[in-house]
Amino acid sequence: MAKTSAVEKNKRRRKTVAQSAAKRAALKAIIMNQALSIEDRFKATLKLASLPRDGSKTRVRNRCEVTGRPRAFYRKLRMSRIALRELGNSGRVPGIVKSSW
Repeated sequence: MAKTSAVEKNKRRRKTVAQSAAKRAALKAIIMNQALSIEDRFKATLKLASLPRDGSKTRVRNRCEVTGRPRAFYRKLRMSRIALRELGNSGRVPGIVKSSW
């Protein structure tokens, strides 16, 4: 089980990303618009830099919903390989059965 503080910090980051997504997208559109003057684009760059860092989508870490483990994460199932194996062996994940050959 991961530290509760790390899991909660990641949840807070997800919330911040969702709140600031529209504002960040608008500023990025201004920055990438070649038709605008350099001064306007630079002002938009400064505004984007002044926003909180945790509002960036890349700051969010994919974590297992069951254990909070940050590594060996399956995006489709939103859980780690260890949790998947335990739940699969106990029959709690539909479509996953123990195999041997």
